[in-house]
Amino acid sequence: MFIEQAYKGKNQLWRLGLTTLMTCGIFIANFIFYLVLPKSSIDESYEMMKSFPNNISLVMNLVPFAILLGLLFLLVYTVHQRSILSLTTSRPKLDLNRVFFSFSLIVVITLIGFAISYYIDSKNIIWNFHPINFAILFLLSLLLFPFQIGFEEYLFRGYLMQQIGILAKNRWLPLLITSVVFGLFHSANPEVEAMGFGVMSFYIGTGLILGIMTLMDEGLELSLGFHLGNNLMAAVLITSDFSALQTDAVFKYSGKENISDSLTEMILTMLITYPIILFILAKKYKWTDWKQKLSGSIVQSTNS
Repeated sequence: MFIEQAYKGKNQLWRLGLTTLMTCGIFIANFIFYLVLPKSSIDESYEMMKSFPNNISLVMNLVPFAILLGLLFLLVYTVHQRSILSLTTSRPKLDLNRVFFSFSLIVVITLIGFAISYYIDSKNIIWNFHPINFAILFLLSLLLFPFQIGFEEYLFRGYLMQQIGILAKNRWLPLLITSVVFGLFHSANPEVEAMGFGVMSFYIGTGLILGIMTLMDEGLELSLGFHLGNNLMAAVLITSDFSALQTDAVFKYSGKENISDSLTEMILTMLITYPIILFILAKKYKWTDWKQKLSGSIVQSTNS
């Protein structure tokens, strides 16, 4: 069982506190600054990032995640004294086929959704394709997004899910806490500033579906593929002036942000698209015993 993998290492509270502080400290500080700094200072920081060329800004945003992911792996291996495999899956080895399937699934669904949206109303969607800039963007995305989504998945659905689970002795509390915290860690994104805290429901909902994938499938493979496909599409398919990352995507949304329409679209995604994705995954991987896997008790095995 996935959460129980944490019992393969050392789990004293000081180890949990040290690892959490060293890997989450920058996000906690960022969240505090977002709450206490005046709006003018936040707007100035966003404008400063926009002053850099798009691909340079992308590198500046994503490279720190590679460092943090390496730090998380190092701390789990040295402080908790357990393998990275135990942080990844309950299977004997990483199942790359699961990663590729969930990646392909979200890419196809995103492309179909965009095509339908473009067909219905394309007046604010403009062609933004510049071959050289896009080629650089695509290469950088393939190289760097795995580190960004890897850190977020290994931190939230891996490390914190497991550690909170063995403390709480159940599965529902780590699922709930990691989903909410995952949403809060995105609170400083520019789209939150533009659209208000209502958009946080989308981030929390996304954290929830990723957590459900992890618990039902007993590993991170599906959430890793889904998260990578989602972020890659967000970077290369369409961009806007209020996106978290400004990129040289194929298309650009040129209209003003309509908060009501955007929130409605996000809510529909959570209520319609996410359940469809879970249904497909459940059928393919023959998930059963949903109640136990999502809310059951955690019991330490005598072999742990």
